[in-house]
Amino acid sequence: MSSPARAPRLYLITDRQATGGRPLPEVVAAALRGIPAGGIDPGDVAVQLREKDLEGGALAALARTLRSVTSDAGVALYVNDRIDVALAVGADGVHLGGGSLDAVTAAGVAPGLAIGVSVHAPAEVAALRAAAGDRVAFALLGPIYDTPSKRPYGAPLGVAAVTEAARAGIPIVAVGGIQPGNVRALRAAGGHGVAFIRAAMTAPDPAAAISAFCQELNALRKMDNM
Repeated sequence: MSSPARAPRLYLITDRQATGGRPLPEVVAAALRGIPAGGIDPGDVAVQLREKDLEGGALAALARTLRSVTSDAGVALYVNDRIDVALAVGADGVHLGGGSLDAVTAAGVAPGLAIGVSVHAPAEVAALRAAAGDRVAFALLGPIYDTPSKRPYGAPLGVAAVTEAARAGIPIVAVGGIQPGNVRALRAAGGHGVAFIRAAMTAPDPAAAISAFCQELNALRKMDNM
């Protein structure tokens, strides 16, 4: 396990059901090959293994393969919910959802893991900051834009929610309907980074898909340094 990962600018979330029959590790490896052409530091990229239907043994086996893939690419690996699996495979972090342990407990169990937390409203970010302080590396906020999988849960939050959430002082990674063309607006709104599932998982050319996101982030970095 490496030192705790920094909050990602680019957060790739897995869904092996969305790859069109392609093996998940191959899709992730292909996607990560798009980083160099995009011009951003691999340390600003992370992958979240999010396969909630897999039992522990199968999830750990897949996580070990992705640990190898992400290490080769120089990017961080987070495991959704399963602290035991994250520790077993030497992941960089764990990602906590609504049914997971709270961040303070997770940090006590595994102080060497970086912690990401899913939230669905700016007020949840403020509460997370009050409860967990700096134990949380970032908050995954969404859905920001319309996305089919989240329509049953209500309207998207919109870009203004990113600005409001960022005031709490936790890096905000925006998720939900994110495309490369959204990156600049979300960063201007105070977002630290962007996350996506289908934009990479379903892409015929995952490397090109990731490169497009990286190029937008790199263009912003260059503007910041001017």
